[in-house]
Amino acid sequence: MKNFFLAPIKGYQYISKMLPASCRYYPSCSEYAKWQFEFNAPHKAFAATSLRILSCNQFFKGGIDYPLVYFKPPKPPALLKLNAFCGKMNVIYWLVPKSTDPDNTNYYVLKDFDAIKRTT
Repeated sequence: MKNFFLAPIKGYQYISKMLPASCRYYPSCSEYAKWQFEFNAPHKAFAATSLRILSCNQFFKGGIDYPLVYFKPPKPPALLKLNAFCGKMNVIYWLVPKSTDPDNTNYYVLKDFDAIKRTT
């Protein structure tokens, strides 16, 4: 289901590489939308992406605006099973907590561009 929403975004990104950069934000609006659809439910991703595109004009300052996603980390026993393979792992995204509250489920998504260079 995710690929259904990601395909048009990736197509737009391919075409927009040939045009001059014009987004006021980092990450760009299309990259923001891609991250939203990778980590959130489609209705939440549509809402967040729409608000971001509407704010991409001369009335807003722009700047750094990382997507905010909902993530509930697994409990420690499940985490041990997850890391049982103990092999080398490429990290593409980092999830940074929005607050220090232990019950926090909102995270910022940061992309590790060095991991992408290492895999290609």
